[in-house]
Amino acid sequence: MPIHLEIVTPESIVYSETVDTVVLPTTSGEIGILPGHIPLITELKAGELAVTKDGALDLLAVDVGFAQVHADHVSVLTEAAIDIEDIDLASAEEAQKRAEEALKRARDVEDFDPDEIEQLEAKVRFAMFQQIAKKKGK
Repeated sequence: MPIHLEIVTPESIVYSETVDTVVLPTTSGEIGILPGHIPLITELKAGELAVTKDGALDLLAVDVGFAQVHADHVSVLTEAAIDIEDIDLASAEEAQKRAEEALKRARDVEDFDPDEIEQLEAKVRFAMFQQIAKKKGK
């Protein structure tokens, strides 16, 4: 009995496949999902989401979000997600630098916007994790 995995970001459906297993990076540690898993809702931390399908391993970098497991269906709602194979290391490094500079400027403003700070911190975090995941996946 396979699992249907769907990963959704605010921009699009990033992944929608039938898979054998899923390993989620949750705030309380990694959780492995097999067919027949009990229903679950969990908070995700930025990390590496691992998928096995027909014996092949696929790794995706995901940002913070939530996952729901119900009746052999796993739904992941996250701010951002990318297949590790699609990560361009130089672009991720540049994105991190730009986000860090913008974050510094935003914090230097006397009446800074906490929502803007949070969004920029998320961009820095995701760019950093993309680099880590890409280097680890080599």
